[in-house]
Amino acid sequence: MRLPAFILCLLVSFNLSAQKAPVAEWTTGVHHDFGDIKQGQPVTFEFLYRNISDEPFIIDNVRTTCGCTAPEWSDLPTEPKGIQVISIVYDARKPGYFYKKIKVFFSSQRKGELLTIEGFVE
Repeated sequence: MRLPAFILCLLVSFNLSAQKAPVAEWTTGVHHDFGDIKQGQPVTFEFLYRNISDEPFIIDNVRTTCGCTAPEWSDLPTEPKGIQVISIVYDARKPGYFYKKIKVFFSSQRKGELLTIEGFVE
């Protein structure tokens, strides 16, 4: 039996858009406001996440929007119910308001999860 082309396209697009359930729960939330910080003094925030899946996973990559934001994370697997940390260091070189995005890519998901930081450098 042959399916009409439009039904086949619909099935393929539905299958591609289906997302897996989240594997991590961000126990510190996905946003951090540093408030007012001093210029030239880097600041750090640790985002904590818990593995809520039944399988261990690793972080494949963490991408930031500029060189002023540096991520640090463990390359060890996060076991089910395990908790790990992603440290984000903001360099605070330029004065003024900042809002930065960080994308975290887990090995068991195709789509990255978004974290954000903001603040004001005096």
